[in-house]
Amino acid sequence: MRRMRDPVERFWSHVDKDGPGGCWLWTGNLNHLGYARYFITVAPKTRISVPAHQFAYEALVGPAPDGLEPDHLCRVRHCVNPAHVEWVTHRENVLRGTSFMATKAAQETCVNGHPFTEENIYRRPGRPTWRACRQCLRDRARELARAKRRTRNAVS
Repeated sequence: MRRMRDPVERFWSHVDKDGPGGCWLWTGNLNHLGYARYFITVAPKTRISVPAHQFAYEALVGPAPDGLEPDHLCRVRHCVNPAHVEWVTHRENVLRGTSFMATKAAQETCVNGHPFTEENIYRRPGRPTWRACRQCLRDRARELARAKRRTRNAVS
């Protein structure tokens, strides 16, 4: 019968600790988004996939905090250095990223240059993260009213 290699020993054989900026680069499998995946055999012919950075964190630091997810502070998705991971809420993780939502949330002005201050933000009831520029809404309402008056005057 073939002897199974120790999962921890096998894990570290896939880690290059000489990455840029102190990153420990994963040389094994990556998922479609570029995050490191580690496959562990739990029973004969049964393997599970776990995030490699989480495996490293739990092996070196301790259990991952419940309800939080890892944020790669170094922004290298296949880095497994536990010092480069901070456990945050999903919302915080998304807002720290470069997604469309994160970009919109970080905007300080609307497309017309009006500042996004609390006085100038309209929030739709029931949708606390949705926002619109009050000045742009007022300008648009005025323009629609003018257009309506012009149309009414042209008809009469």
